Amino acid sequence: MVTSSYLPNFRLDGQLALVTGSAQGLGNAIAWACAASGAKVILNGRNKARLLAQQQAILQAGFSAEIFVQDISDTTSYTHNHNILCKEYGVPSIHINCVGQRLRKGFKDCTPTEITEHIQTNLTATIQISRLAALQMQQAGIKGRIISLSSIAGRIARLGDSIYPIAKQGIEAMVRSLAVEFGASGILSNGIAPGTFATESNVLLAKDPIRGPMVLGRNPLQRWAQPHEIAGAAVFLASPAASYINGHVMVVDGGFSIAF
Repeated sequence: MVTSSYLPNFRLDGQLALVTGSAQGLGNAIAWACAASGAKVILNGRNKARLLAQQQAILQAGFSAEIFVQDISDTTSYTHNHNILCKEYGVPSIHINCVGQRLRKGFKDCTPTEITEHIQTNLTATIQISRLAALQMQQAGIKGRIISLSSIAGRIARLGDSIYPIAKQGIEAMVRSLAVEFGASGILSNGIAPGTFATESNVLLAKDPIRGPMVLGRNPLQRWAQPHEIAGAAVFLASPAASYINGHVMVVDGGFSIAF
């Protein structure tokens, strides 16, 4: 009886959710899950054709979705563009950061330009848009949620993969800083640290004859995660059921990071 009456707390009905990087990969899976849980989702990314295709699929499934095309790594125009978005759709009560790129290189192989661009996209842009999202929620009196994708690389390091862990460790620090500063306004900040998911960015790693089996061998579940398996964590953290969770990074990796 208690369980049955509590289930609506895991729903997102009436919420407006902006999901960056939602044209593909984990961002797309999270956007679908939010829509299926009752939220109106704003799909966000650079590729308009992909966004439109996903929007149509979500609408055909009976859910609600809009699109907003922008490159969040261009921080010079993000504030202007986001203000336009808020005027058109309202201030999102759920903001989910899923944009990221991978640079699988060690320090000695990275150029200064690559390092700067990688930090700009994976960390600086996310800080800027999360700050803006929090301030707009605060101004509108919205007790909202900011959820940021980190990675298990946000707490461990690996040879030949140096800059990505630095950026993701910065994301986890941002999660905590936002939680401390905006918690009193009812704006909760949390993160998700995915492990090895079978997304577009991991195709080459999965097919690598040496590293691919090594990844599977370390995972207690002995398999790659499918994108939809990130959805439960995202919907939970965005829902009323997570109303007292703030500054936490939830690891979703099948046990990868606890095995050695």
